Amino acid sequence: MLDLKLIRSNPDLVKEGIRKKNELEALPLVDELLELDSRHRALLSEIEQLRSQQKKLAKAVGKAKARGEDAAELLAKSGELAEYLKGLEAEQKRLEERIYEILAQIPNIPHPSVPVGKSEADNVVVKEWGGKPSFGFEPRPHWEIAAELGMIDFERGAKVSGSGFPFYVGQGARLVRSLENLFLDYHTARGFVEVRPPLLVREQAAFGTGQLPDKEGMMYEVSGGYFLIPTSEVPVTNLHAGEILEAADLPLKYTAYTPNFRVEAGSYGKDVRGLNRLHQFDKVEMVVFSHPDESYDWLEKLTRQAEELLELLGLPYRRLLMCTGDMGFTQAKKYDLEVWSAGQQRWLEVSSISNMEDYQARRMKTRFREPGGKPRFVHTLNGSGLAFPRVMAALIENYQTPEGGFELPSALAPYLR
Repeated sequence: MLDLKLIRSNPDLVKEGIRKKNELEALPLVDELLELDSRHRALLSEIEQLRSQQKKLAKAVGKAKARGEDAAELLAKSGELAEYLKGLEAEQKRLEERIYEILAQIPNIPHPSVPVGKSEADNVVVKEWGGKPSFGFEPRPHWEIAAELGMIDFERGAKVSGSGFPFYVGQGARLVRSLENLFLDYHTARGFVEVRPPLLVREQAAFGTGQLPDKEGMMYEVSGGYFLIPTSEVPVTNLHAGEILEAADLPLKYTAYTPNFRVEAGSYGKDVRGLNRLHQFDKVEMVVFSHPDESYDWLEKLTRQAEELLELLGLPYRRLLMCTGDMGFTQAKKYDLEVWSAGQQRWLEVSSISNMEDYQARRMKTRFREPGGKPRFVHTLNGSGLAFPRVMAALIENYQTPEGGFELPSALAPYLR
């Protein structure tokens, strides 16, 4: 969430950020927040003064009793004051709860370098790598090739769990495992610590990373107040919730493989056939806890690290700088990487890399301390490195052969033995 001091000192900047993100329902909340904040600060001042009076009355009662005097009148005043204070403190608590509730509904402010726009049509292609493959035959989509080879079974997956839950069989299962190992090996070789996080998280963890209250509709809620993770960003970023880190230990870099679960799969108007959009999918994630002065350098580094994997696999891709209206609620700046799908003749997103600045850290209370300084909030970043399904789709389609099979790039050879 945003710093209340920022909203108080520069509400116009916050409102402009809300407009740029097209989160217009949050606009009136800013004015309500400012009014509540003013009342809250005035109330705190009154409470402080009354507590001072309460202490003086308590001393007066003590002195009167020591002198053997009747303290009934003083005790009555003290009781009245205590009762009045009790009501003010209850009002203070109500105000604080509403202020916190509003803060959770105000989106992060876009970085000045983010292009202003309303939809994906306003995203900016800032880089394109690799040549699109050409064939002496009509290339086919991955779902046809994979089904004929018996490596992905969409029909039996739908029978067991519904659409969006495919079975990976034989070569398909081996390919998933090989991508997991390749991606994790690549990131750990670059200093990222591998973690195996829980697949279920509590509501507070989902709130910490901003999935709640913004994305309830995309998560599977299970019994006991738990949610299946929509991305390993949620548990891994919460790894240091409530902690004060040492500045010398920053950046902290983590990578994690998990299956991920999203209810919203299939709800879009785009083509959702095959591996294009699933309810359950595998992904390797990168998460960085950064010093605020270095977070935008890390945004570029994370993006480049994801690009290197695509280059290693020989997959043509492009980098998009996302516009203000096509970013998420929590993000200050975001890149998407899209890979070329030869069988579908379209670009498919395989990675999003984002800088949240201190927006998540404020929710999670994750801070760092420099020698002799006060604790400050870290900046958090995350990025897919990479999501498996569309990478698999691109591998099958871009490396397909006229005989109906496909080849794989040499980078995967050691992992398929």
